[in-house]
Amino acid sequence: PEKHCAPHRRPPKSGPMLSIEDLSVRIAGRLLIEGADVRIPEGSRIGLVGRNGSGKSTLFNVITGQVAAETGEIGIPPRWRVGRLAQEAPNGPESLIDVVLQADVERTTLLHQAETEQDPHKIGDIYARLNEIGAYAAPAKAASILSGLGFSEADQQRPCSEFSGGWRMRVALAAVLFAEPDLLLLDEPTNYLDLEGTLWLQDHLAKYPRTMIVISHDRDLLDTSVNFILSLENKKLTLYNGGYSDFERLRNERLMLDQKMAKKQEAQRKHLQAFIDRFKAKATKARQAQSRVKMLEKMGPVTAMVTDDVTPIRIPEPEKLLSPPIIAIDDADVGYEPGRPVLKNLTLRIDNDDRIALLGSNGNGKSTLVKLIAGRLEPTDGTVTRASKLKIAYFAQHQLDELHMGDSVYDHLRRLLPDQPESKVRAAAGALGFSGQAADTKVESLSGGEKARLTLGLATWGGPHLLILDEPTNHLDIESRAALIEAINDFPGATILVSHDRHLLDACADRLWLVANRAVTPFDGDLDDYRRRVLSDRSEPAAKRHEKDDWTAKANGKPADARPRVNVKALKKQVEKAEAEIERLTTHIETLDAQLADGTLFARDPAKATTLTRSRADSADALAKAEEDWLAAGAALQGASV
Repeated sequence: PEKHCAPHRRPPKSGPMLSIEDLSVRIAGRLLIEGADVRIPEGSRIGLVGRNGSGKSTLFNVITGQVAAETGEIGIPPRWRVGRLAQEAPNGPESLIDVVLQADVERTTLLHQAETEQDPHKIGDIYARLNEIGAYAAPAKAASILSGLGFSEADQQRPCSEFSGGWRMRVALAAVLFAEPDLLLLDEPTNYLDLEGTLWLQDHLAKYPRTMIVISHDRDLLDTSVNFILSLENKKLTLYNGGYSDFERLRNERLMLDQKMAKKQEAQRKHLQAFIDRFKAKATKARQAQSRVKMLEKMGPVTAMVTDDVTPIRIPEPEKLLSPPIIAIDDADVGYEPGRPVLKNLTLRIDNDDRIALLGSNGNGKSTLVKLIAGRLEPTDGTVTRASKLKIAYFAQHQLDELHMGDSVYDHLRRLLPDQPESKVRAAAGALGFSGQAADTKVESLSGGEKARLTLGLATWGGPHLLILDEPTNHLDIESRAALIEAINDFPGATILVSHDRHLLDACADRLWLVANRAVTPFDGDLDDYRRRVLSDRSEPAAKRHEKDDWTAKANGKPADARPRVNVKALKKQVEKAEAEIERLTTHIETLDAQLADGTLFARDPAKATTLTRSRADSADALAKAEEDWLAAGAALQGASV
């Protein structure tokens, strides 16, 4: 019987680091990791990459102790806190901000102790520790993270249970980022984010001050947010310096070198074997032949890196391109309730060679727009004109759930080709990447990437003129995403993309449409410009609100001066009021600190000491709030003066 035991956990041999030594992991009889060794220094930001099913998530489970390993040791510094993105979304009556704040267990515990503790000496220690860990600045920090992930100030006060599963997963991500563990483990953190949230997350992770390992198939994230790539390939772990582009170059160089070494060794083997075969029967050459036999036995094989070739993705071409425009939208409104349009006054045109990426935060109407274009939603006002015989292929993630789980790939294609012989149906399955017996695999047994490949193949069957892809990469690994990019770029028809994968948009889109404020307008700039705008807008939402107004006005073709007039006099009063409050609170805190500096106070008058300590904590909290108000008002005043 196979022996399974938890990896021995011990402090690393030298310095704070995560160390993995001779680790082997077997799941359901399948060996995923074999004799793996790697050492990750403190403060490293690691991108863990590998094909789907190679064992990346299993490695996380082993590190956290959820899965037992066959052999090996994992060294984690004893004082390190390990944090991992929760697999289940929070769903309770607490507000979003409270859910995130509770993720800092020490702060939550100390605040509770401060309310219940009676010993004045312990109370002093509690408040000292709260001050040391920055407990009073925590609400502002939590709010900043939630804002970066797309939650407005009003949203942050709403109960968690009011949000959908995808948005609640964002709350779980905000919570683990706020807790800032010594070892942060993130498994595909962008799956529930839009492009705007992904851009913010990339910037946030690039500044993460502790050790981080992130599993991701997002090339842009792996190039901007990490400084090492940890590759899980052929059951081994290999650490590379740099981002994904550096890893890809070094890996290819190593692959070529290994192939050359393997060929060279094979030539040496053939030469030795030829000598042995030629002279082993001759007495005069017997000793030399025997010597070469020993050399051959000692020659260990070079283990060349084996790469799994990805089946190309093919999008069928339309039989004939149509006369442009293929779609014209004129002064249209669209929505789901009478009198409440999601998008208004749309005037858009789509031609055969268009490659359009839709920008804008989730909830602004991107999905509504693509449903209008695809004919799945009719305008409530205005007109939509489509070319005669127009074929539209529409792929969205929710369509994966519409597959028949108990049917095979062959069964799905048979419904598309009811009159074709079996050979034609199986040939069609092979064209989608399901050759031979793979065509008989039940959908319930397919991986997420295989389901996505099948759904895309079914959607594009027959050769569309317009391809609409709504988050097509969620279940695809990096190699499959590269195959999708090639397929889109080879496709001669028009394409509309909604994706949080910036690399896909960079590689495939040449036009950007911004969906915001119930309008759709061309974005004047490239994705670098858009990234800067998103980060500026989400880093300081209150202070930067005037910039957002300028940006939106520009996107809608209106001059910045058309925005509502700002009351400069009122802003000046806000600044002066905040300054006076800061000065008052600072003086008050200094007075309290002088009184608390008396070492005999807690023993002489514990009640007074407790009162002063709590007053000091309340004043510090109020000071942080006053400083935030001062910054916001000052920034608004500066913007109004420009």
